[in-house]
Amino acid sequence: MRMPRIVVAAPSSNAGKTSITTGLIAALTARGLSVSPHKVGPDYIDPGYHGLAAGRPGRNLDKWLVGDDRITPLFLHGSRGADVAVVEGVMGLFDGAAHASVEPGYGSTAQLATHLQAPVVLVVDAASQARSVAALVHGFATFDPSVRIGGVVLNRVGTDRHEAILREALGAAGVPVLGAVRRIEELQTPSRHLGLVPAAERSAEAVRTVRALGAVVESSIDLDAVLRLARTAPDLAGDPWDPAAEVTRVEGRPVVAVAGGPAFTFGYAETAELLTAAGAEVVTVDPLRDGALPEGTRALVVGGGFPEVHASALSANVGLRTAIAELARSGAPIAAECAGLLYLSQELDGEPMCGVLPTSTAMHPRLTLGYRAAVALTDSVLAPAGTRVRGHEFHRTTAGPAAGATPAWQWNADGPEGFVTANVHASYLHLNWAGSPGMASRFVAAAARVPLGALHAHR
Repeated sequence: MRMPRIVVAAPSSNAGKTSITTGLIAALTARGLSVSPHKVGPDYIDPGYHGLAAGRPGRNLDKWLVGDDRITPLFLHGSRGADVAVVEGVMGLFDGAAHASVEPGYGSTAQLATHLQAPVVLVVDAASQARSVAALVHGFATFDPSVRIGGVVLNRVGTDRHEAILREALGAAGVPVLGAVRRIEELQTPSRHLGLVPAAERSAEAVRTVRALGAVVESSIDLDAVLRLARTAPDLAGDPWDPAAEVTRVEGRPVVAVAGGPAFTFGYAETAELLTAAGAEVVTVDPLRDGALPEGTRALVVGGGFPEVHASALSANVGLRTAIAELARSGAPIAAECAGLLYLSQELDGEPMCGVLPTSTAMHPRLTLGYRAAVALTDSVLAPAGTRVRGHEFHRTTAGPAAGATPAWQWNADGPEGFVTANVHASYLHLNWAGSPGMASRFVAAAARVPLGALHAHR
């Protein structure tokens, strides 16, 4: 399949990859092109900005979460109908998963670029260097012959003289300079305890920032050269991912509500697609604004996000908290990840939550972050006991206790984690259901078995 594409990478984190990538997507979209945005790794926040810039979902490409064989099909699926694909890397170009079960560099941007046969645009933070930039770029261009550095974008350039020195030094490096972006502090995206503030929480401000980034890239980077580079990528063999081929469809069109809005912004687009393919009618519920569950709701998915930032407002929405507790008592399936666990707990930082789980949660100074290879300890609406999955943790909160009498998972040598209570499954573990599509079939089948009378009896 023909799909022009580039991968935007950097020598290290904090070089400006997300700003440059978002600006590229916005600038190309403003030209009238349909841009397919992607992100290497499990991160939820960057794809939100990509999607805002592109007007179509930002999608993740993570070998750990979905497996090697699904990377190209998922990329082709996300790129349907697009003119060009832009993939933002993760960390430094050659940095991969720090997990004992995989080889060094597994899941890195370099490995993904090689997998997709995509040229790399290297974003270099030039703020504190001059001629040394040539040695840096030369090293990255020659470190791994399977990775093709197709061009450099110089970021945070100070003056015209500074830019001239950088360009002169790179003239002998054999890698073309595609553009130079000056330091513009007012375009810095605000961050907090888990990284950038999600685009969905910034609303109109995020839209203005994305447009401004697009204008900066339009004036600073040779977009025609970027497109020519993207078109050098060869055809990709294989077919796009098809969610319908991954699941067993059930009858009855049970309504599955998926939490959204500013408090629950972490999720993968493939989850809703798999639920729909499995026969569900997927609707969104915003726990900050909706006073009740959507009519006919027979199941609920509450993914990740920042409920800790909105704890008071979530607690004040007593009507929805009560409805969710009643839904759980009715036996309807509920799947909750990380933020979902916090919302279903008894309380979050002292604020009453839904009270579904026998645990209390609170902010914690330590960041818990990393890939996990987990095994299901209890039969649940997501998986039978013994099922092995790959996920990731990303939070600064704790739950006490961390597990119930019938826990959800265990990974490595750590103790049990999470809760399986009746048809409720709650855990800190984030999963991309594209890597375990049977979960969608199992979950929707459980929803279809819930008699509507049982739901009404708890209202």
